[in-house]
Amino acid sequence: MSAEAREPLNREQVAAVLAGRLERDWIVNLGVGIPVLACDFVDLDAGIVLSSENGLIGYGWHAPHGHEDLDIVSPGMQYVVLQPGAAIVHHADAFGLIRSGRVDCSVLGAYEAAADGSFANWTPHADGRTDLGGVGGAMDLTQGAKRVWLAMFHTTPEGAPRLVERCTLPVTGGRHASLVVTDLAVIEVGERGFELLEHAPGYSVEDIQAVTAAPLSVSPSLRPMPV
Repeated sequence: MSAEAREPLNREQVAAVLAGRLERDWIVNLGVGIPVLACDFVDLDAGIVLSSENGLIGYGWHAPHGHEDLDIVSPGMQYVVLQPGAAIVHHADAFGLIRSGRVDCSVLGAYEAAADGSFANWTPHADGRTDLGGVGGAMDLTQGAKRVWLAMFHTTPEGAPRLVERCTLPVTGGRHASLVVTDLAVIEVGERGFELLEHAPGYSVEDIQAVTAAPLSVSPSLRPMPV
């Protein structure tokens, strides 16, 4: 396809692709940034329960304008609605849910992801990068969740790859990521490193490899991203 046909996904589309991969009856924690946008696209009829470390168990989509409850906010401090049967629990109990291994999938944003599944989603401000966030609940989530996925942009605003051989920012400890969803691709992370499963409209394997700073194998069932 021509370069003019290339169309990277926007934040909401990345979140929608991510939401479509969540499985029935999972307990899911959506992190700040792109991940939490997925609450608007999750199939809650499939029994998926959204939990947050700030004490919401069973929240749903973002609250419509004029229907906000100032006490019901997502981890990204956006107003959301509660689903039938939802619970509001103490902060410590919310972390107890995470640390006891009951969260099936934790979805985090990241600044970098490496081919071995390690990733960086925070940095100390001592390095001068005041534009990057602190660690938050990521250490608990990567230790306690059964699987960790990432939702992020494929490159920095300057066009530098975020998917790399080895992270240069401080690595978030705990379980490594097994799936990365970006504005250009869906990539599985396994023993062979990055494997391209889906691509954004108009993007070839070569296009995506050109902005990925690590080898990229290709799934035999490669397909366009469902947008």
